[in-house]
Amino acid sequence: MLPHDWFADGTAVMGVLNVTPDSFSDGGRFLDARQAIERACQMVEDGARIIDIGGESTRPGATPVPLEEERARVLPVLRALRQALPRVVLSVDTMKPELMREAADAGADLLNDVNGLRAPGAVEAARDSGCAVCLMHMQGDPQTMQQAPAYENVVDEVADWLRARLEVCAAAGIDRNRILVDPGIGFGKQLAHNLSLLAHIERFQALAAGVLIGASRKSMYGQLLDLPVEERLAPGLAVAAVAAWQGAAIIRTHDVRETVHAVATAQALRQARLGDNGGRVGSRQTGEA
Repeated sequence: MLPHDWFADGTAVMGVLNVTPDSFSDGGRFLDARQAIERACQMVEDGARIIDIGGESTRPGATPVPLEEERARVLPVLRALRQALPRVVLSVDTMKPELMREAADAGADLLNDVNGLRAPGAVEAARDSGCAVCLMHMQGDPQTMQQAPAYENVVDEVADWLRARLEVCAAAGIDRNRILVDPGIGFGKQLAHNLSLLAHIERFQALAAGVLIGASRKSMYGQLLDLPVEERLAPGLAVAAVAAWQGAAIIRTHDVRETVHAVATAQALRQARLGDNGGRVGSRQTGEA
């Protein structure tokens, strides 16, 4: 199944399932496989079409996780979810080519790489897996990315970087219809950079099969509104709605139920704008208030 099928009828919501002890928002909550599976099933019930399983935190300053440890966190949950949720798209958030191959064998549908398939062997692993791929932009790495991010024009530079990675993938034999792109909100960006990227999502739509936006509970809301992590739902929903309005294919979120509602409302408004012929719905105006 290609990414187009996942959002053919509108923006799809991707639920975040962190099986890590140190993620910035929900670290340690779902390390137990049983709890992780229950959480994933709840997100699907709340409207998630995609579950994104991550075994390594990529928050600023995070310590890299050895392959063996990440494998032990991710694969048992992935295998159990493949059995429990056969029709749900399962994504694995990893930078490691070895885990990409193993995840594909265990039933993953999407490889979500914050490193843009830059690790040696990652492009080949993604190609051979048959999975869809999400390429994310990140300036630097999780250890250094927020120290001093700088751009002349962040929208142009991120678009050019993603285009170059797509060319690498194409040269390796990965069809563009298998690829999503993510501008990487919060990954090597200051507040102004994040806002510019979110205001110009349409710039990335023509690059690949679709655009994925992950801006749930980000530190940018702390900078913008002086909010702690547990109080960032409202701005996250605003960003999700704006992204859906601009035609983002997938919204990645920790707060599935609320995001599904925000996205559905934004899409209804977008459809009304596209289809109401400048306020004239149908063949004539009814005059109703």
